[in-house]
Amino acid sequence: MSLTRWFFISFLLLSLAGCQSAYYGAMEKVGVHKRDIMVNRVESVQEAQTDAKEQFESALAEFRAIVQIKDQDLAARYDRLNDEYEDSKAAAEAVSERIDAVENVSEALFDEWEDEIELYSSANLKRESAAKLSQTRRQYQGLISAMRSAESRMEPVLRAFQDQVLFLKHNLNARAIDSLQGELGDIETDVAQLIWEMEKSIAESEAFIGSLQD
Repeated sequence: MSLTRWFFISFLLLSLAGCQSAYYGAMEKVGVHKRDIMVNRVESVQEAQTDAKEQFESALAEFRAIVQIKDQDLAARYDRLNDEYEDSKAAAEAVSERIDAVENVSEALFDEWEDEIELYSSANLKRESAAKLSQTRRQYQGLISAMRSAESRMEPVLRAFQDQVLFLKHNLNARAIDSLQGELGDIETDVAQLIWEMEKSIAESEAFIGSLQD
């Protein structure tokens, strides 16, 4: 990487960090704290994961229809399957972006919490706050791990859907359907695993939000 490019990337990252800091500062002034923003963003991930789960199920249903229904307009089916694939890709991107947003605010929240612990004059309160921070961090690590695990399950399914879309595009005939039939079981397994991971992540989110509001 050239020195100029390195400086540009560093400047861009610092600018983004500065924008986030300014945003959090502005929200603090109107009574919206980082904890509130974190809860809101975790809930936003839940919504995106629920939408993605439903979208992947819809795409799987379209794929099943292609391989199971005889005497159909394959060109029209290809268009529908391609639309489902594109919608699934967009849903996956939304999930990733919202997880990134959770990570961003969590870093700001924990950094602030650590700094403020040093302001305590009471040793007992300082110890309690430090213990609560440690507990919240552990719960957060479980949450983000579940979110990223579910996120990682989307990519293999997307690749499989893309393969089916491309193969059907290049082979709009009955023989292509016979070839796709053999892929159905694997895709069903992958989607089932994805749905399980999504539901696990959503449950982790509920537990984490509850712990912040205790």
